Amino acid sequence: MKLNLKNPIIFFDLETTGIDVAKDRIVEICYIKIEPNGNEESRSMRINPTVHIPEQSSAIHGIYDADVQDCPTFKEIAPSLAETFKGCDLAGFNSNRFDIPLLVEEFMRAGVLIDLSKRKFVDVQNIYHKLERRTLIAAYKYYCGKDLENAHSALADTRATYEVLQAQLDKYPNDLKNDIEFLSDFSQMTRNVDFAGRLIYNENGEEIVNFGKYKGKRLKDVFKADPSYYAWVQNADFALNTKYVFTQLRLKYAAE
Repeated sequence: MKLNLKNPIIFFDLETTGIDVAKDRIVEICYIKIEPNGNEESRSMRINPTVHIPEQSSAIHGIYDADVQDCPTFKEIAPSLAETFKGCDLAGFNSNRFDIPLLVEEFMRAGVLIDLSKRKFVDVQNIYHKLERRTLIAAYKYYCGKDLENAHSALADTRATYEVLQAQLDKYPNDLKNDIEFLSDFSQMTRNVDFAGRLIYNENGEEIVNFGKYKGKRLKDVFKADPSYYAWVQNADFALNTKYVFTQLRLKYAAE
């Protein structure tokens, strides 16, 4: 089923040095940008992460230090990439938990502001897990009837994710609406405050800690009960976006 779009949407996939949003770096980004009129633009870019790519990561995606030593750094491509992503909704496979937080982290490290506050995020994996609970390779076989060749190639994974979402719309007409806002809401497992999901909203729209000893507690109450908590977060190994959100909320609570 052709996607019903109000805004352009970008399906994208990252290959990285690892799975730690706060520490790891992008070594390849591939995207397919679909306009509301159906026009598509795709691009693959390898990126020099400026750090060693661990062998266990290279074994998965096949990208080694020598392959990216002459490629641009993320900081060098960040301004043009931010312009490409401007005004677009985003979609991917496990993108809400990994690809979007890591992409935002890279933009922040590069000092490039990308405002995603009004964008919709469609996580095709979450739709799949809610309805079938399998992997991308199995999803592609199940929904599209094809074997996913070159799995863990960013471009192959990106194209497969796009095709799987279209097939999901055909398969579940009673459960899914061909509307990006609906799909964004449906594919969320939690309502994240920060991109990494360290803070989430409860049913009352209050910020709740989603990790550690204070998990399930209102952040406002934690700050009052444990004044040192904010400093601990800022000094700990959390994503820059998470630390920024903690700071903004601390200032908001102080002004109340």
